[in-house]
Amino acid sequence: MTTRRFMILLPLGLSLLLAQSYFWVPTYDQQARGNPGRLEEYIQASIGDAGILNPILSADSASSEINNLVFEGLIDRDENLHFRGRVAESWEITEEAYFIVNASARVPGAEGADADSIRRLLDEARRSAHARTPELQQTLANIRSVAVEPARRYELTRPRAGGGEPLRIDVDAPARIKLTLAEVDMDLFARLTEILGPEYFERPAPESRLRTPQPIDAKELAALAAELLPATEHNPVIEFRLRPGVRFHDGRPVRAEDVKFTYEAIMDPRNLSPRVADYEPVKSVEVLDPLRLRIVYKRLYSPAIGTWAMGILPAHLLDADALRREAAASGQNPAAMTMRQSAFNRWPVGCGPFVFREWKSDQYIFLDRFEDYWEGPPNYRSYAYRIIPDLLTQEMEFYAGTIDAYGVQPHQAERLSQDPRFQSFSGTSFSYAYIGYNLRRPPFDDLRVRRALTMALDVEKIIRFVLYQQGERTTGPFLKQTDFYNPEVAPVPYDPSGAVALLAEAGWRPGPGGRLEKEGRPLQFTLISNSGNDTRKSILAIAQDSWKQLGIDVRTDLVEWSVFIKERVNKLDFDALVLGWSMGIDPDLFQIWHSSQTGPHQLNFVGYANPEADELILRIRQEFNHERLVDYCRRLHAIIAHDQPYTFLYVPRWTAILDRRIVIRETDSAGGHRYRPITATRTGNHMFHFNQWIRLADMPVFTSR
Repeated sequence: MTTRRFMILLPLGLSLLLAQSYFWVPTYDQQARGNPGRLEEYIQASIGDAGILNPILSADSASSEINNLVFEGLIDRDENLHFRGRVAESWEITEEAYFIVNASARVPGAEGADADSIRRLLDEARRSAHARTPELQQTLANIRSVAVEPARRYELTRPRAGGGEPLRIDVDAPARIKLTLAEVDMDLFARLTEILGPEYFERPAPESRLRTPQPIDAKELAALAAELLPATEHNPVIEFRLRPGVRFHDGRPVRAEDVKFTYEAIMDPRNLSPRVADYEPVKSVEVLDPLRLRIVYKRLYSPAIGTWAMGILPAHLLDADALRREAAASGQNPAAMTMRQSAFNRWPVGCGPFVFREWKSDQYIFLDRFEDYWEGPPNYRSYAYRIIPDLLTQEMEFYAGTIDAYGVQPHQAERLSQDPRFQSFSGTSFSYAYIGYNLRRPPFDDLRVRRALTMALDVEKIIRFVLYQQGERTTGPFLKQTDFYNPEVAPVPYDPSGAVALLAEAGWRPGPGGRLEKEGRPLQFTLISNSGNDTRKSILAIAQDSWKQLGIDVRTDLVEWSVFIKERVNKLDFDALVLGWSMGIDPDLFQIWHSSQTGPHQLNFVGYANPEADELILRIRQEFNHERLVDYCRRLHAIIAHDQPYTFLYVPRWTAILDRRIVIRETDSAGGHRYRPITATRTGNHMFHFNQWIRLADMPVFTSR
């Protein structure tokens, strides 16, 4: 029998007994002989527990890992990062564009300035083979139809800031031209000026067409007019066709109504979803039939299609009627019941490849494969997510075979990647590490202080001695693997003496004992991070020591992961923290950096606000031209790097190891099996084919074909 021994502080005479009994873990071979089902069970370890098993509410990586197995979205990305259908079997992206008829404009070649004359002019231009430029010809060929939307009068009401009686607005809307396009064309109106004239869309402000019985200031009236009567309007449209036969884990079919419900649940302010920013640009979601829905956007929004990878919620378990029934059954107030209070978040039901079975907080989450999964059930019968905060314990359990994967620590990467017992995968992470400062609190509201803190930190030392060179310096919020990262932004230099001078400029000077003070107050704060991560623990120690050498009183604290997220990050209750972001390849950073996203449960928890950055973030969301997109992103990178709301640290390299007996099993039409080794996608994702993984009893031998 193999045992593992640990030195623990116990009364003499008890240590050996407890070390041999409590910490004994059977090896994989011992488990497999006693329990053949172990071959069909995958066990994953995590340093922290999940927070909430609901994809529209969760914001931590542990919850996301489980949600991605239990829930499924309309689409995701394939091995080459192209979008592919999941619950949706197909989709079409078109556009409806509008412009107000400018009755005062003189249009060359038009019979008049009325709507019908403009429509006829555009139809004639579409039929003509003599467009002035190839770009205009391309734009005209993209137009499927031209129609007139007549002038109309209508009334609406709007709530007013600060409460009080809602504002009543009488709108006298002029006629509009509606263009139906085969594809989104962000340059449409710029190109149509070749036909309509360079000033056609530059008409006077339309405030005169609004009437309000209540008093209203000119600024508010102008904002309403710009919103209600824009000169031009882009409305991208996505029509999804759902795959027939997809079912939730309770047997109910997935319908377009469930997708619409998921969107509405995200936008319901009572649910406090951190995903609101992704779906705010949506104008309407219309169910066309049980398997088709049509989504119309208010404006150009380049990340639109990718947002529909969001896991779909079952409306019949979470709609208003279901929540009322749950509240009544549990003795809660039905009027106050929201999705965040629902037991669903600990007993989720999705339509993904695995079915939720059990969750014991801070110990494990168990899933079983979904036998009716639309793509066929996974090869593994069950999935266990074990909470093991100590990385050494994770390592030992991996060697014993009681967990199936191990995220190699930087100092182990070279050795373990060469071990013949394991298959190894590595790459540059789609993430970065940082120290974030709560800009709402002094002294972090002073750029000079933030920059001085960065200057005092030797990031290269962290990369060399903490990461063992398994990482590289980063300077901003975009992935280094993409064009959006700005390589011309230089890292803040390591310069402790310069940091002291900058702090002095900000009013912080040495007092008794060399401690920095300003107006009798010491420069002191607490730097926190989550427990169970040795790298972040080391960064805390290095930062504390570096800043204390300047005369700053820095305290550190490590907090259990779920408490760290729920009580400190989500509630904005921190001075500074060490954390990291896992990123997608899309450059939309609205949720993390826009000034509207600084509230509790939102992702701009450091409180960063810069009007120039806000404008660029919005431009990035609407830009389809890659060259312009790169330009905007690199400018945004430079602005954020200058403002130093974070000390940007590094992009880590990652290495993961698996037992070599874990393989991909493919089944042919006759029921026969073929095995092949696990391979990573070009982005380094080795778990892309996880549903096809299985563990063999013996080491496989692969032959080339």
